[in-house]
Amino acid sequence: MTVQEAADRGDVFVPHGFDEQTVDLGEVRMNYATAGEESSPALLLIPGQSESWWGYEAAMPLLAEHFRVYAVDLRGQGRSTWTPGRYTIDNFGNDLVRFIDLAIGRETLVSGLSSGGVLSAWLSAYAKPGQVRAAVWEDPPLFACQTTPAIGPGIRQAIGPVFEAWNTWLGDQWKVGDWDGLMRAMPTALPPEILRAMASMIPPPDPDAYPPAGQNLREYDPEWGRAFTSGAATASCDHVTMLRQVRVPVLFTHHFRTVDEQTGRLIGASTDQQARRVRDLVAEAGQRIDYRSFPEVPHSMHEHAPKLYVEAVLDFVATLDQETP
Repeated sequence: MTVQEAADRGDVFVPHGFDEQTVDLGEVRMNYATAGEESSPALLLIPGQSESWWGYEAAMPLLAEHFRVYAVDLRGQGRSTWTPGRYTIDNFGNDLVRFIDLAIGRETLVSGLSSGGVLSAWLSAYAKPGQVRAAVWEDPPLFACQTTPAIGPGIRQAIGPVFEAWNTWLGDQWKVGDWDGLMRAMPTALPPEILRAMASMIPPPDPDAYPPAGQNLREYDPEWGRAFTSGAATASCDHVTMLRQVRVPVLFTHHFRTVDEQTGRLIGASTDQQARRVRDLVAEAGQRIDYRSFPEVPHSMHEHAPKLYVEAVLDFVATLDQETP
């Protein structure tokens, strides 16, 4: 989506409690919001798939008491540029490297949810020296967002059918745009265990909530989902290789998950077995990884339990401060 196309879609977006701005990264113009004092330590917030920056809106005032917060829209989401055919983990990650250079300009703590958690892991391994102080991986689908992972179920045995439904009824760049058809199809197009999972991982929408339910999908290019289910998004980013390159301390939070006994389908972001392998690989890299299990917490802790999320981040950062000579 070009700048002009973003302007043409202006009626899609809704106001928020924080001012938005953009930075030109070259291929994309990245939209973001800030909070907190300039003198505070920097914190980069990376949303998950189909989430715009304002998914962090409930947590940002709490975080702003301690950090200068930068919450971004990744390419293909929110007001940032849509880039058909260019949705890969490496492209997302390199966008963030440039964002840290151009918009933050100093060492930062990074925290990402879901696909954003995978990008937080990517930055832990591949960011430029001195860019990342430490990283929070909030319920990341490490291994589970790949089509043929080294361990455990892949995306087609997990959330993949949801992404495929979005892409089928909405189309790349919303070229189909059959929102009503999607709403009618979801109860029958998705496996029953996925429907049960969504009820557990994502609390039911509040009809009086603002922004309204579905606003995040209206700001999202459904080609994102197709890129993941086809394997295009992750083809150049092997998770074993990435995790063996982690160079900073990590907090890994692991939320609601189970494996359906009849189908073997993962209900959640990653299995316990996958999480153990993640921890082993980071430890082999010589880096500290703090693992915290929150089996009763929905997928997006920062949205549905913001106080708990902020407490977890602050507890982790406090231990980093203690380690600093």
